[in-house]
Amino acid sequence: MKKIFSFFTVLAVVLTAVSAFAARPQTDVYIGITSVGDRKLPAIAMPPFRFADNKAQAAAVQVHDVMRADLLFARYFDVTEQGPAFDPQNVSQTLSQWAQLRASYLLAGDISYAAPYYTIKIYVYDLSTRTAVFAKAFKGTESSLRRLAHIASDQIVSALTGKRGIADTKIAFANNATRHKEIYVVDYDGENLQKLTNDKSISILPRWSKDGKIFYTTYKYKNPDIFAIDLRAGKIAPIIIRGGLSLIGGVSPDGKALAFTSSGGTNPSIYIYNLETHEKRRITNKASVDGSPSYSPDGKYITFVSNRAGNPQIYVMELATGDTRPLTKTFNWSDSPQWSPTGEWIVFTGRESPYHPMDIFLVDLTGTQIRRLTTDAGSNEDPTWSPDGRFIAFTTTRNGKRQLYMMDMDGSAPHLLADLKGDSFTPHWSF
Repeated sequence: MKKIFSFFTVLAVVLTAVSAFAARPQTDVYIGITSVGDRKLPAIAMPPFRFADNKAQAAAVQVHDVMRADLLFARYFDVTEQGPAFDPQNVSQTLSQWAQLRASYLLAGDISYAAPYYTIKIYVYDLSTRTAVFAKAFKGTESSLRRLAHIASDQIVSALTGKRGIADTKIAFANNATRHKEIYVVDYDGENLQKLTNDKSISILPRWSKDGKIFYTTYKYKNPDIFAIDLRAGKIAPIIIRGGLSLIGGVSPDGKALAFTSSGGTNPSIYIYNLETHEKRRITNKASVDGSPSYSPDGKYITFVSNRAGNPQIYVMELATGDTRPLTKTFNWSDSPQWSPTGEWIVFTGRESPYHPMDIFLVDLTGTQIRRLTTDAGSNEDPTWSPDGRFIAFTTTRNGKRQLYMMDMDGSAPHLLADLKGDSFTPHWSF
């Protein structure tokens, strides 16, 4: 049977490593549906963006293509490019022409360059009223063009739908391409890969906070400790060190506490660490292994995995009272629960018998609805939600090595997120 990279496997690896230390590219755009039921999605017309000079031409193409991919991925719109160019000297005629082609909106862009900055002007017109509903300018260097395009896409989604976009989000994960497990981040579309750590050891389980920090577990000091990466400051600092086993689980929604697994008692248990007072509080105390905690969106509950009833199952605990109840009871194995941003579902890794590979499942908060999202496609683990709750990233061995994949929250449209060297583990989507 293939090895399972789960909480209990992580725990075994951690304890083995502690003993050892003591002894001595580009992805294709994936397009989903262009209608919802019998209702066709509103079409956004996107003629080529205008550019002021040759220097701005490549930037205009890049920003246009990134925004087009973002808007298609969002599934709120169809995108059409077959039509007249945008003429700023005759806006009314351009809008009328696109309206005749049954587009709902027109998205126009104008890019200029004055060293070292590009200025990106984006306009969106409602073709039913012939009025501008979005007009903003973005400014940055060449290296920031992709992110500015993502930001513009998210703002357009918000302006037209009232919903948040996810184009300006990232996924953190561990990868062993260097023969060590290090922490990396990649944009939601698989682009802009960045290596964040150089611990030359085992670094795993990255967990975002809402202020943009990444907490993770590392053996940098020859003990499984928790460190934090401050992306804005460009610094990495220890948080919990030399306290035995410390496996990060999740960051509270207010960013003031960590839920993690520690070996402070007779068995690995779940603790809460206050980042302001540095106090550590044990919240499970059973003759069992408890781990993989994840906060609810309101911070009042955690979900976690425990083998207290035999095989590892998914549990929920109310933090104020300690009241705990199981959500699964019959799985041969359950692991890595993550609460959905909407609060309705918990996604987790599980298998129904020892003869089945690991797959991704959803369970509701009553434990009465369990939905399988993956099947017959390798071992599927480490699920993590997009911040809008519409997509799930995960790892899978369906192509041989362990890769980052993404799917809709109902399990449809699974596709490769990024084709990377090495194996990838424990992804976590930014807020």
